[in-house]
This record gives sequence, C-alpha cells and structure tokens, in this order.
Amino acid sequence: DEVCAGDQGIMFGYACDENDEYMPLTIYYAHLLARQLSKVRRQHPDLLKPDGKTQVSVEYENDEIKRIDTIVVSTQHSKDITQKEIKELIMNEVIKPCIDEKYLDENTKYFINPSGSFVVGGSWGDSGTTGRKIVCDTYGGRGRIGGGCFSSKDPTKVDRSAAYYSRYVAKNIVANGLARRCEVEVAYAIGKAQPVSLCVDTFGTGKFDDEKLLEIVKKNFNFEVGNIISELDLRKPVYHKTSCYGHFGDPQFTWEKVKKLEY
Repeated sequence: DEVCAGDQGIMFGYACDENDEYMPLTIYYAHLLARQLSKVRRQHPDLLKPDGKTQVSVEYENDEIKRIDTIVVSTQHSKDITQKEIKELIMNEVIKPCIDEKYLDENTKYFINPSGSFVVGGSWGDSGTTGRKIVCDTYGGRGRIGGGCFSSKDPTKVDRSAAYYSRYVAKNIVANGLARRCEVEVAYAIGKAQPVSLCVDTFGTGKFDDEKLLEIVKKNFNFEVGNIISELDLRKPVYHKTSCYGHFGDPQFTWEKVKKLEY
C-alpha cells in the first residue's frame, strides 16, 4: 500500500515576505499583469486576442526591493489596431492599474510588444513538445527550480507533488514568522517513499539557524510520498486551474494553506 516516488529528482520550494502571497515581487507582478491583460482582452475582443505574456525585472539593493527596472507585456492583437494604440491601451488599462507607483521611477523601462506585430498566436504561432516553462510556473527565477515541469504529471511524480509540498513548507516557515525568505530542497530516489535529502536555507533571515529550522520542519511535516498526496489532497482534479498564472500564490490550492507550527 506504500506509495513511492515515480522517479528520482531534486525539487525546490520557495517563499518570501515581499507580498501577501509570499511570492517574489517579480512573479507576483507578472501574474497580476497577466490576469489584468486577460480581463482587458475580454473587454476589447475586437482589438486584443487570447495569446499574451508578461515579465517584470526588479532591482534589489542589500537584499531589499529598490525599484522595478523593466516591465514587458506582449499581447496578440487584431490586424486592425496599430502598435501605438496597443501601447496606449496596455499602459493605461493593464500596467497602471496593477503596479504600485512607489516601485516606478523615470528610469523604469516599458516594452510593450517589443517585437512589433503579434497577429498570429497560440498553437498557430508556436508549438512543440518541451513542456511548460517551469520558471514561469514557479518563482520567476528568484528561487531555484527542480529538473522537471509540472503539467501532465500525476501526483506520484515527485517533480510535481514534492515541489508543491516544498512550497507548502517554505510558505509556512515564512508565514509563521520563522524567516523572511525560505527555500526547501528535497530529493527522492525512484521506488522509495522517503526522501534521500532534505535541506532548509533561509539566507540568513531565519529566527533560528537553518539546522534548528530543519528540525522544526521534520517535526511538523512529512515528506513521504503517500502523505504528500494525502495531506494536500492531490488525487482531486484541481490541476486545470494551474494552466495559467503559475502554480503558486493562489490561496485556492491546498499547498498554499497556512497552519500553526509547533516548535
């Protein structure tokens, strides 16, 4: 009856206190922009089309957020709208409603459809078999990522389930005030239920040293594959909701819940 890892691999979970979603500001704003772009596209179906993507570059100083350096928004559009009209629409109805002005300055760069015309989109414009972009689905490059994408994998594949659980653990460490930033690393061997490696790194921001925090993690969480599937209720068909806006930060997911830790 024991559930074992469907493959070997290394997974990471990350959380920080930069916003109420405990996500890096870069991907937090990229998600907000993407959601707003989808909303605006539905309001202007004659002008904007379904394909689109966003990117935000944040400058840090002494590990603190200093400013937003660059915002990139690309959107598929009708052949009947000019690039000038697109830029004005996206700036006024997508970017300005989403981004806090305190992070912007006169040197912030805005790239809206930087390649020009984007009339052909979706699978007509791009198709392949490489899987989803795991940086977009996780932390926007701020935290480390594992070796495999999430999409199309059932929860016995630790590429997905253990990455979710690692995020769950890291978020709880930060949400319980035990660190400002936390990364959890776990590794599995195929056919084994228990991880072969577990590590906690708080980048010097922890209330306790990382060895003590690792003890707290082991006391409060169980990385056995069957328990991950059971505790996070991963047998349910919830994955359609992860098809856009990333897999982390949305409170509707079980791996985003916060519980009180004992230590």
